[in-house]
Amino acid sequence: IGCLLGQLVLGRLGDKIGRTTVYSASLMIAIITTIASAFANSMVKGFNVFVVLFIWRVLLGFGIGGDYPLTATIVSEYASPSQRGKMIAAVFSCQGFGNVLAPIVGIIVTACFKGAIDNDVRNLDYVWRLIIGLGCIPGVATLYWRLTMEDSKRFQLETAKAAAANADEDMLREKLLAKRQQFASDEPQQEEARVESPMLDTPELLAEQQKPRRAKTFMQYFGEWRHLKVLLGTSIAWFALDVAFYGINLNSAVVIDAIGFAGNLYTDKPSHFIIRNCLGNIIINILGSVPGYWIAVFTIERLGRKTIQLMGFGMLTILYIVLGFAYHKILDKSVAGFIVLFTLAQLFQNFGPNVTTFVIPGEVFPTRFRSTAHGISAAAGKLGAIVAQGGFMQLKDRGGKNAFIDHLLEIFALFMLIGFVVTFWIPESKGRTLEEICDESEEYY
Repeated sequence: IGCLLGQLVLGRLGDKIGRTTVYSASLMIAIITTIASAFANSMVKGFNVFVVLFIWRVLLGFGIGGDYPLTATIVSEYASPSQRGKMIAAVFSCQGFGNVLAPIVGIIVTACFKGAIDNDVRNLDYVWRLIIGLGCIPGVATLYWRLTMEDSKRFQLETAKAAAANADEDMLREKLLAKRQQFASDEPQQEEARVESPMLDTPELLAEQQKPRRAKTFMQYFGEWRHLKVLLGTSIAWFALDVAFYGINLNSAVVIDAIGFAGNLYTDKPSHFIIRNCLGNIIINILGSVPGYWIAVFTIERLGRKTIQLMGFGMLTILYIVLGFAYHKILDKSVAGFIVLFTLAQLFQNFGPNVTTFVIPGEVFPTRFRSTAHGISAAAGKLGAIVAQGGFMQLKDRGGKNAFIDHLLEIFALFMLIGFVVTFWIPESKGRTLEEICDESEEYY
């Protein structure tokens, strides 16, 4: 929820105030709220540690949410057309390393407190606080560079141009009003002059000849279907992806158990149980997730964004149909086969729409609206995550433990098909300048 709000609010502010100003602010919010989360405690009656932690995590999500549109926009505006997609994808794909590093940190901290945890499980209170608190280190390490960054020349020029166009319109309106007043007071003389010189400009003719182009508002620009369908395409595709992306993780526990890293909560020592689950998560990420990210990075400039997204959605549709309609048969006959299909799904999520839904909105919108439109697209994705976690999590045990997962996978296949279809609304941006992709002259009227 916090992430969704941050994407919308900070994305919009990135266009209004400036990219780097809001970019720095979003990181500072994330750092402060991460530290606050680590020190969360019961404050007053009715506000136990979980309520306080929830509040800080929502605010943390707000700060992280701003990173989505602003990171993509800043990289897009600084990069050359031949490297732009690769650079945006590479920045986004670093979260794959983060997904691996997080359980590694969990293993290290747990190992440091192993004896204390096994003697008294309440000592885990120190462990989770340390793990959360250590999460602010990468943010602190990069804060200086964010504070010293400048907005791209493209953004500075475009905002100045739009402001000048609107200022010219206001100035012309004042001149026209003064001309009309003068014309009304001198009407008899003007009539005689018009007979002698028919080419004399009236205020209306003067306005028509000198009328400058005025910058369109966000609503005016996206009020046209040819522009709105691109925004809908990026938003619906990201929403459809995240429904399945977060929903498929419902099967992570099944895979971790299948590869023998689940442990037993009742018989294992607490430290052993935690460490084995962390190792299982590392293996899952290394199997399909991380390779998928970097295959996308190294092929995006050759294959194109749209091609990778269509291929990814197409393969995921097929994989989810197979997993959904044969879920119990596959698990009963071949756990290894299930792991292979699960890994392929992870691979084509990242060598597919998980990367491209982040890259494309950073390229296909005009400079003045780029951060806002990317934020809207990203927020649509987070809405899909909320639907998956808040809605489908409640359905998976309908009829018994994990009894409804096969039907959920069938539903995810439908969402993948929707993502495949709406991708056709999005233009291919490979090898083209940002001005060529969205024709920024259409921002004016």
